[in-house]
Amino acid sequence: MTVEVALAVLERQERWLLQLRDDIPGIVAPGAWGLFGGHLDPGETAAQAVRRELLEEINWWAPSPLPFWFWHHNSQRIAHVFRASLPVPLASLTLLEGQDMVLASLEELRSGRLWSPRLRQHRPLAPSLQCALAALDLCRPHGHGADGGYGEVSGRSRQA
Repeated sequence: MTVEVALAVLERQERWLLQLRDDIPGIVAPGAWGLFGGHLDPGETAAQAVRRELLEEINWWAPSPLPFWFWHHNSQRIAHVFRASLPVPLASLTLLEGQDMVLASLEELRSGRLWSPRLRQHRPLAPSLQCALAALDLCRPHGHGADGGYGEVSGRSRQA
């Protein structure tokens, strides 16, 4: 069964807001840096889901719908990715899900590992975050395929 998720690339001062996912076996990308967001609830659009997930995960309600950026899919999930500015400072957000959150520069992201101030260690990037970087660079418009990599990337939303 294919699962649909909505993810947010939120940017502040040319840095992306990221979540260090929990170290829980069985979740997607445990212990890796990823984007905030999550599953679509029944009857919910991706645009609605991403706003709800941001409220649930960082206690921030986007004042208007986030602009759709792209979607990608592999054999297990379809991800709708939205991209917008984060108008509030990091200190005004409350981490409600995950182990840590940071604002990371593109240079830091391209290193493939980020430092967690809370855990005091480097952690890898989740595949969905790697896909967003690839979409930004336009270097791999079709990703890495169904072998656990990025899957297909498209600029059209199936359900924005």
